[in-house]
Amino acid sequence: MKRLLALLATCATILGLTAALSPQAVAATGCKVDYTVTSQWTGGFQGGVKITNLGAPVNGWTLGFTMPDPGQKIAQGWNATWSQSGSAVTVTGLDWNRALATGASAEAGFTGTFTGANPKPTAFTLNGVACTGGTTEEPPPDPVDGTPVDINGPLHVCGVNLCNQYNRPVQLRGMSTHGIQWFDACYNAASLDALANDWKSDLLRISMYVQEDGYETDPAGFTRRVNELVDAAEARGMYALIDFHTLTPGDPNYNLERAKTFFASVAARNAGKKNVIYEIANEPNGVSWSGIKNYAEQVIPVVRAADPDAVVIVGTRGWSSLGVSDGSSESEVVSNPVNATNIMYAFHFYAASHKDNYRATLSRAASQLPLFVTEFGTVSATGGGAMDRSSTTAWLDLLDQLKISYANWTYSDADESSAAFRPGTCAGSDYSSSGVLTESGALLKSRISTPDSFPTS
Repeated sequence: MKRLLALLATCATILGLTAALSPQAVAATGCKVDYTVTSQWTGGFQGGVKITNLGAPVNGWTLGFTMPDPGQKIAQGWNATWSQSGSAVTVTGLDWNRALATGASAEAGFTGTFTGANPKPTAFTLNGVACTGGTTEEPPPDPVDGTPVDINGPLHVCGVNLCNQYNRPVQLRGMSTHGIQWFDACYNAASLDALANDWKSDLLRISMYVQEDGYETDPAGFTRRVNELVDAAEARGMYALIDFHTLTPGDPNYNLERAKTFFASVAARNAGKKNVIYEIANEPNGVSWSGIKNYAEQVIPVVRAADPDAVVIVGTRGWSSLGVSDGSSESEVVSNPVNATNIMYAFHFYAASHKDNYRATLSRAASQLPLFVTEFGTVSATGGGAMDRSSTTAWLDLLDQLKISYANWTYSDADESSAAFRPGTCAGSDYSSSGVLTESGALLKSRISTPDSFPTS
């Protein structure tokens, strides 16, 4: 009887009648599931599933599987709705990832607990149909020796991706400084050695505030310090993201002339380097997209005049949320993009405040716009509060899946929960051990330090 029902459901899919049967399209026979355990500790673990539809397109999916050991329990999940009854686990796609074309994949993750062994499930169903494609654990490509800059060389935008010298998409993972007017002591030889060698960071974002005792108080001094940090990143094989950190006032046009002066100077000075990326406006707010676009189309030519091939990142409306925090969406950028080439658009989030609707926006936009998460936090948008591990992990898994580069706020010992270090750390020489890392710092170090496996062919 079950075989007959499955056959009837498949026929309905072929005839285009699935929608009449249920809100979810029924999977044609053919799917594959990659189940991975990404980390494990006493009594707990983090895992993930990658579902690949090998049959006809579906408009909604539900994955089913059974935990092999009765002691295994799902605790929290992300990128899908997770539920468990006894040993039976059900995972249902969300609005933004519910459609799966033939050959398309969706990924979801979870944390779980176990009391005995922690064996992996081996049988899965997609919309009630057994996954005949089997289950696999695909190993990542072997890492290539060399620093990130050695391997990838000068970067450029290809399609919606950041690409390396081999014209292959890459993801950079790194950290952002705090305001260098306040935390410059955190960016010394020992801390940058730790970032490059222990954290295995690909990227240092240099956050130069314009106001708030920043650049406007000493343009020559701040320009010199930014250049020193570019050199320090270069010496350690990391990319340097120069952040013109405009925040208050939120309209970047207020600083238009300062931006032209600053970028003319740093672009001329660093044009011969392979490791420099320019972020021309941190978090525009209280300003329309057309106002931001106007600013970008005046500043980008200044950069291009000295450094014609560098990647330039443009901030977006609503504190670089692609407009979501202002009640808008990515559509305004898609329909009216900046008139320039080799550019990307910034997206920022704070994991405890910005969740599924922001992830949905990023997922939609990533298929149409080149995106770079130049700043994100593991806590609330204030920079404080408890770290949201579940939301942060969901975000990082999504960025990994989409190959979107990111920099975490912040590589500093600021007295706030978003900081990577405990207060007072920057007065010493240890920037890597568990004793100096906050909960946020420990999580980010564990993620960033995994092998990059940059493609070279």
